[in-house]
Amino acid sequence: MALGAALVLTATACGPTEDNAGGDSSSSQADGSNGDKFEIPADLKDKLKEHGIDLDKWEAGGWKNFDKDKWLREAGEFVNPIIEDLWDPDRMRDADKNPDRGVDDNDISGDQGVTDPTPEPVEAAAVKTPYHDRSPASGKLFFDGPDGSMVCSATVVKDPANPGKSNMVWTAGHCVHAGAKGGWYRNMIFVPSYNNSGKSAAELQNAPKEEVAPYGVWWGDWAQTSDQWIERGGPTGGAGAPHDFAVMHVKPEKGSEGKSLEETVGSALPVDFDAPAVPQVKSLTATGYPAAPPFDGQKLFQCADKPGRLSLSKSEPTMYRVGCTMTGGSSGGGWVAPGQDGKPALVSNTSIGPVTAGWLAGPRLGKEAEGIYEAVSKKFADQ
Repeated sequence: MALGAALVLTATACGPTEDNAGGDSSSSQADGSNGDKFEIPADLKDKLKEHGIDLDKWEAGGWKNFDKDKWLREAGEFVNPIIEDLWDPDRMRDADKNPDRGVDDNDISGDQGVTDPTPEPVEAAAVKTPYHDRSPASGKLFFDGPDGSMVCSATVVKDPANPGKSNMVWTAGHCVHAGAKGGWYRNMIFVPSYNNSGKSAAELQNAPKEEVAPYGVWWGDWAQTSDQWIERGGPTGGAGAPHDFAVMHVKPEKGSEGKSLEETVGSALPVDFDAPAVPQVKSLTATGYPAAPPFDGQKLFQCADKPGRLSLSKSEPTMYRVGCTMTGGSSGGGWVAPGQDGKPALVSNTSIGPVTAGWLAGPRLGKEAEGIYEAVSKKFADQ
């Protein structure tokens, strides 16, 4: 078994598992619910028909067809209708059972003067329970790829168009799209404060869904990532790594009494697209649900370190890099530092790191990332 997006430079998503269950950015949308006819725009239906996709068969298992000629990858082709109860506690737990494959952690494109020395490993610290009290904006992302279920981490972020009522989630590009040789992943859900009480995998075997997902299951109904990731990203990060970020808009699998995600969890982080130069940042805190050994994906961890610089190419933006022993599954998790007002803000997300652990790297968020963020906000401004 191999990590779904295996790294190092190796993107730190985790997957797959043996699963027996049935301009500057690219964007996508789809609605649907169990037993209902999918509310997909006519022009998108026509596009799907060109790929030979029968929407009526999607919910019955048609989504499992990842034929390379039918694996949707272009802007506007993302399809993620809600399939109620697809993600039960067992399926969520089993999504983490994925030993990684070794990837040479020296496979970096050289030190071109903007790459600092490899940081000393920082031992990932378990977040105290309940997670919601200490990191309420953090959560776990589940999705399906051609080889099975996969996991990432994600963060609730503020929505400029809907103050206090955000339904926006920040994660890594490789957690929503496979990159140059693949397309959009499917059945994407976000679970805030997953396993809030920090139970072991054995204890979770009999845990009810309300305990595993105390703030509900939220399905992605829109996703955007960078063109650079779609065109150049790959299983080992590739040239798309410095642009490995994504924004999802979500909605509840089942009614949440009209409350937004932000209202439901009581928190959302602002995003800082003008963070100080790397040497000026005193400390970053990376948060996530690492799933590759020695972790099992069930518990939330954090690493705090002063960031250094990592350059994969002279022509690409320099990435942040911190010492951290978190492994695959931590991808997409938020990196937090004091923002312009001194309050905590998201400044990056986990993207790549060596399979042997020890450090993580994340993209610097600039104008391109800000454009994606604002586009998602604008799309749902009146909803």
